[in-house]
Amino acid sequence: MDLYDITIIGGGPTGLYGAFYAGLRQMRIKIIDSMPQLGGQLAALYPEKYIYDIGGFPKVYAKDFVAGCVEQAMQYDPAVCLSESTLTLVRENDHFVLTTNRGTHYTKTVLIAGGVGAFTPRKLNLDGLDVFEGNGLHYAVSDVAQFAGKRLVIVGGGDSAFDWAMALGPGAASCVQIHRSDRFKAHEDTIQKVLGGGHVDFRAFHEVRSVQGDGKVESVTIFDSRSGEEFLIPCDALLLNLGFQSDLGPIKEWGLEFDKRGIVVDSTMRTNIEGVWAAGDICTFPGKLKLIATGMGEAGTAANFAKNYIDPKSRAHPGHSSELK
Repeated sequence: MDLYDITIIGGGPTGLYGAFYAGLRQMRIKIIDSMPQLGGQLAALYPEKYIYDIGGFPKVYAKDFVAGCVEQAMQYDPAVCLSESTLTLVRENDHFVLTTNRGTHYTKTVLIAGGVGAFTPRKLNLDGLDVFEGNGLHYAVSDVAQFAGKRLVIVGGGDSAFDWAMALGPGAASCVQIHRSDRFKAHEDTIQKVLGGGHVDFRAFHEVRSVQGDGKVESVTIFDSRSGEEFLIPCDALLLNLGFQSDLGPIKEWGLEFDKRGIVVDSTMRTNIEGVWAAGDICTFPGKLKLIATGMGEAGTAANFAKNYIDPKSRAHPGHSSELK
C-alpha cells in the first residue's frame, strides 16, 4: 500500500494550487484527473482565451496561466495520474481507498477540486448539424490563428461568446454574433467593448435556422425571432458558445452532503465526511463565489486544515511565505 497524505481530485487551477500548498506544508501529494493533461477546462477549452480576473494579471492567456499553476505545483513532485476517472471512495481504518477506472489509490485525506465534473458542450437541436463538427463548427477555441481572416458567426450571450467576439472579431474577415434575447450573462465591461468596438455585427433576438455547406460550413441561415425574417450569412467558422452540461458522476454516490449541485462545506472547506475537503466550483457555502481566485484560496485553506488533521501538532495557519528560509 503506497499511502499519500493527500489526494487531490482535479488538476485545474484550484487543484494545482491545493497541491502547491500541500507541498509547502511538506505533505506527500497525489493528483488525479480525468483529462489527459493538467489545467482543467482552461487547458482543454480555452487555452488561447484571455482571463481578466486573476490577481496580478491585467490579462493573461489561459494557457500561460495554467503553465504557471503547473510549475508552481510541480515544485513538490506530486504524483500525477491523468486520464483516470474516480469511481469509489471508501474509508478503511485511518485512511481512504480510492478506486478509478485504472487502479486503486490509498490516501489519508482527500481534496475534491473537480470543478463542475465531466462536461460536454450544449448543442443546437438542428438535424444534420453533427456532420459539420470539426469542419467549420466549433464549441471551443484551441487555436486563435485558425479563425484569422475567416467569416465568423458566434452564437451565445454569455462570457465565452462575448470574450471570443472581442478576441477574434478584429482579426476575422467578418464577425456576426447572435443571441436569442437582449439579456446577457457576461461582464458589463466586455459587453460594452463588443457592442461599441466596431468589429462585431451584433444581433439580439436572432437564432440559427440552419447550416449549409458541402462537407464544411459555408453559410448559416439565421432568423429574427420577433419578425420571423431570415438572413443568409456567409460563414467559414461557426462558434457555438451555449455552455456545457456537467456530470459529477460517481462522486454523487460517496455519501457527501449536496445542496443542489454543490458539495456542502464549512469554513475550513471540510465536507460532512471527516478527512474529505472540497474547493472550487464543486463546493458550496453561504456567500460562495465561483471564481478561479476564490477557488484557489479555498484550496489553500483545505490543504492547511488537512495538514492539521493528519498531524494535530501542526498549525492550521501556515504562516507567511516571506517567513520561510
